[in-house]
Amino acid sequence: MTLQPTGTQYEISHGRYRAVVTEVGATLRSITVDGQELLWTFGPDEPAQHSQGQQLLPWPNRIADGRYEFDGRTEQLPVNEFPRNTALHGLNTGRAWELVSHDADSVVQRHTLFPERGWSGVLTATITHTVGTDGLRVRVDVVNDGTTALPYGYGVHPYFEFGDLADVTLLLPFDEELDVDAERLLPRAVVPISEEFDFREARPLGEVELDTAFTSPRDASWAVELRGPDRAVQVWADETLPWVQVYTTRPERHAVAVEPMTCGPDAFNEGPTHAGMIRLEPGGSASSVWGVRAL
Repeated sequence: MTLQPTGTQYEISHGRYRAVVTEVGATLRSITVDGQELLWTFGPDEPAQHSQGQQLLPWPNRIADGRYEFDGRTEQLPVNEFPRNTALHGLNTGRAWELVSHDADSVVQRHTLFPERGWSGVLTATITHTVGTDGLRVRVDVVNDGTTALPYGYGVHPYFEFGDLADVTLLLPFDEELDVDAERLLPRAVVPISEEFDFREARPLGEVELDTAFTSPRDASWAVELRGPDRAVQVWADETLPWVQVYTTRPERHAVAVEPMTCGPDAFNEGPTHAGMIRLEPGGSASSVWGVRAL
């Protein structure tokens, strides 16, 4: 039997919308509207690159040096972003998820993270992708199934394809951004939005390059909008996701990653983002909901 690099491909559809979610990583591989692909994607016979569509847990973004302290323990995660010496985007890469159910318009998957290097918890995550008349809705539910408390954060990493970002208009209704050091992109301070990155009123991206975390959304449930010459999309999230990382691809400026997050970078460590880390006691749970719609 031949296996695909991302395992079984689960297709769901409703009306204008069609999505494909993979067995490996519960990755969102494709969203089409009236047959038009919205994502910078990859084929079913290809591995995911650049974290395309990946579910980022039990933390999003970076942990400095892969090291953090929790309840008196010093944990050392494997470093996987070598130039910056960080542990990037969680432990979900390459993990096969159990299929709970698969209907015409919905797929439910589950995976348990057991203790491993740098991670001492037992965390069970259930992710539900559903498509309907209003687009894609994703619900993430996690439970601490272990006997000790654990730290937790979540994010997701879809890229939206446009061809030429100079012609794309961005609406980003957030009042603060994360100031980071230029070399390692690690947090220094949460600061008021800068003039360069102020897209609270929609305007063209032009030549602006983004690899920036934003917080303090103007509404607890927020929506980021991207409008290009031949497509427009909205990424929305509920109040449990008060951060978003926005990244413009480079050197080819053809796609924008919009990454809803429960916390900012390096949230497991003391610093300006630490308050966003979620502490889950044994039996404790957390849930988040986000989605995508065409405009």
